[in-house]
Amino acid sequence: MADLRVNIGQLALKNPVMTASGTFGYGLEFADFVPLDGLGGIIVKGTTLKPREGNDYPRMAETPQGMLNCVGLQNKGVDYFCEHIYPQIKDIDTNIIVNVSGSSPEDYAECATRIDALEHIPAIELNISCPNVKDGGMAFGVTCAGAESVVRAVRERYHKTLIVKLSPNVTNIADIARACEAQGADGVSLINTLMGMAIDIERRKSLLSIGTGGLSGPCVKPVALRMVWQVAKAVKIPVVGLGGISCATDAIEFLMAGATAIEIGTANFLDPAVTIKVRDGISDWLDRHGCKDVHEIIGCL
Repeated sequence: MADLRVNIGQLALKNPVMTASGTFGYGLEFADFVPLDGLGGIIVKGTTLKPREGNDYPRMAETPQGMLNCVGLQNKGVDYFCEHIYPQIKDIDTNIIVNVSGSSPEDYAECATRIDALEHIPAIELNISCPNVKDGGMAFGVTCAGAESVVRAVRERYHKTLIVKLSPNVTNIADIARACEAQGADGVSLINTLMGMAIDIERRKSLLSIGTGGLSGPCVKPVALRMVWQVAKAVKIPVVGLGGISCATDAIEFLMAGATAIEIGTANFLDPAVTIKVRDGISDWLDRHGCKDVHEIIGCL
C-alpha cells in the first residue's frame, strides 16, 4: 500500500483527509459512522472568544449541486470549549484542530492563546472570512493588510501549527496567501464559502434570514480547484484544498493541483462515511497506478 503520510509544518498527518469546520461537529457526532482515528485530522466547528448565538432562522438552504448557510458561527465560546468539549475529544487518536474566528486581531489572538495551552490540540485554523467590526464589516481575508493583521497578532502568541483559511471572495487569492505566509502562517487552507443567494419567489423573500450566505458543495469545486492551483504555485508553505470534494477523484484532483491535504465538508451531510471512503479511494488509485507515496502526485499537474 502507498504511504499516505503528509506534513503541514510540524503537524504530521497519517493521511491527507481531514474534515472541514462546521460540517463535522466536534467529531464525536460521527463516531458511529467512521473510525475517527482513521482520519488525518478533524477540524472542529468555529470557536470564538465569547459565546455567539448565530443568525436567526432560516439559515440553511439547498441549492442545485450545493447549499447555502448563514449559521453565523454559533458556539459557546472558547472557555466552554476548553472546559467541556476538550476533555471529550482530547484522546481521539488523530489531529484535533480548532477553527478560530473573531471580530478583531486581539479577539483572534486571545482565543488562540487559550487553545495554545491545550496539550492535545496541535494546530488551529484561522477563519479570516469574519467581518472586521472596526472596518464596517469588511472581512479580514479580503485585503492583504487585513489578513496580515490577524496572522501577525496570532503568530505572536500562538506557538503550534497555524493554518489560515482563505476567503475566495477576493480579486487575487495568491496575494492574500503570500501575505499570510510572510506573517508566519505554516499553511493555508482554501476555499471558504462563496457568497451566494436564493429567493423564494412565492414569499418574495430570501431563503436565508440575512439575505445572503456561504455557498458550498460540488458547484464550487471548479473555482476551489483553480484557486488551490494558483496558491500552490505562489507560496512555499503547504496548501490544504477544500470546496466541493465528495469522492476520491475530487480529492486526487486537488492533490495534483498542489494541495498537500484536503478537507471534506458539505459531503458529510449526504454521506457521514464519505471521509473514509475518500481516504481508501486515494489509496486504491495510488496502488493501481504504481505510486508508492502520495507525494508522487502532489503538485504533479
